Amino acid sequence: VNPFLSLLHSISSRLSETELSAMKFLCRDKIRKRKLETVKSGWELFSILMEQQEIASDNLEFLRKLLQHIDRDDLVAELVRFEEEETHAADDQPDVHEKPIAVICDNVGKEWKKLMRELGMPEVKLDRIEAAHRFNLYEQLVQALREWQKWKGKDAKVADLIRALRGCNLNLVADMVEE
Repeated sequence: VNPFLSLLHSISSRLSETELSAMKFLCRDKIRKRKLETVKSGWELFSILMEQQEIASDNLEFLRKLLQHIDRDDLVAELVRFEEEETHAADDQPDVHEKPIAVICDNVGKEWKKLMRELGMPEVKLDRIEAAHRFNLYEQLVQALREWQKWKGKDAKVADLIRALRGCNLNLVADMVEE
């Protein structure tokens, strides 16, 4: 079971109806009213927030603020424990994609969106990354590749990167990654 989803489920199961209503109210600037009206549980609210990239396993700031606003310090503490465990787990495992990603970032340039589309990334995510790093082409590609890795999880393979590079006629970069 995904530890992040397990955390969200645990938090959801410990929210009262009043607390859920308060959280929904606090999300009105993020989620349309009509959509909020259909939310009946914490995990439904969290699912919408994940779809809109307001929360993620490595981005819990908004969720922390929500829990602080409804005075659930016990749940905030659980969130902090999760973040600490995730940080240690990430430090312990070397990233097998580090070198290929560095090679790709150093050599792809302005074709980065074409590459990410070839990898199947949704256009909305690409637009958000571009907006967040407006004047830094290198950082746009780094963040896009990280987002792709998170999205694919264990299915993120170097072979897929090579195939996508070749699909974009970036054969020289593909050759460099293979080396």
